[in-house]
Amino acid sequence: MDSVKILSGMGVKGPACIRLDVGGMRLILDCGTGPDEGADFDPAWLAGADAVLITHDHVDHIGGARHAVAAGLPIHATRQTAALLPAGADLRLLPERGVTRIAGVDLTTGRNGHAAGGVWMHFDMGEGLFYSGDWSEESDWFAFDPPPPAGTAILDCSYGGFDVAQSDCIADLDDLLEVLPGQVLLPVPPSGRAAELALRLIRRHGPGSVMVDDACLPAIAHLPEARGLASATEARFLVCDTPNAEAGAAWRHLRAWRDAGRLGQDAHVVFTGHMNAHARGFCDRPGGHFRRWNVHPPLRDQRRMLERLAARRFAPAFCPDPEIYLALDMGAQVFMHQEVTP
Repeated sequence: MDSVKILSGMGVKGPACIRLDVGGMRLILDCGTGPDEGADFDPAWLAGADAVLITHDHVDHIGGARHAVAAGLPIHATRQTAALLPAGADLRLLPERGVTRIAGVDLTTGRNGHAAGGVWMHFDMGEGLFYSGDWSEESDWFAFDPPPPAGTAILDCSYGGFDVAQSDCIADLDDLLEVLPGQVLLPVPPSGRAAELALRLIRRHGPGSVMVDDACLPAIAHLPEARGLASATEARFLVCDTPNAEAGAAWRHLRAWRDAGRLGQDAHVVFTGHMNAHARGFCDRPGGHFRRWNVHPPLRDQRRMLERLAARRFAPAFCPDPEIYLALDMGAQVFMHQEVTP
């Protein structure tokens, strides 16, 4: 019997893992780790699986792919997402926009507005099953393709009841950056908000005030605005991988500033996405700040998605407190941990 069940990602921000039984096959949608430490992928989630489908390349959706590779499972992903798969993956390419026949049903994919090569998934089964992965409709950089109707939806509700528009979030960030003295580090995921955040800074402050590290630079290197970027020593703003500054160039700069006693003086770090324990620790110290840059849907966009889909029921995925949706008027019935038939 066809069914879908959230194995991981309900009541917590990651790891993402959904089990879909359809047409006599078992498909696993996403296989993430984290983003918080200790939130690992459980290989038992792959029990009986015939294939794995991955929405995008952020760690909480792709970080457990090594287990799928070790199990010899076919992995369906877009070309951009596939670039981060472990060596030896049995890759089956998905289009960013198009229809693929899997397990006897049509899988439609569309761009998710969240990450380079990222897609949502719509399965033409029953009244339709929509799995958003992570998604955003507010990006000026990443395109979003409206999905077809679906009676059942598993939605990215990472922000819960947060309902502030991206324009207001950006204005709040601009105000903070205007008053912070010295250098400012902005840790980001290279395939996520790195490009649009870097372009915002370049257009507002000029390329000579911005440094983009080697991991993030390829996303904007081809643009005229990227000419004349500063070096790390000269830049007022440093846009660097990783998003929680626990590794990569972001960690190197943050550690150097901390050790030199500069944090909170002439050096600051501004986190703009989900913060793990490492990032929260720095936000509790002088020089650490948080200003949200929307990469997930605020409440108004969650509601609009359910209306667009004409969904009768939905699961609020990746939200630490999904019970809040039981008291909200979303126009659709909430389901959480149970297995359901689309």
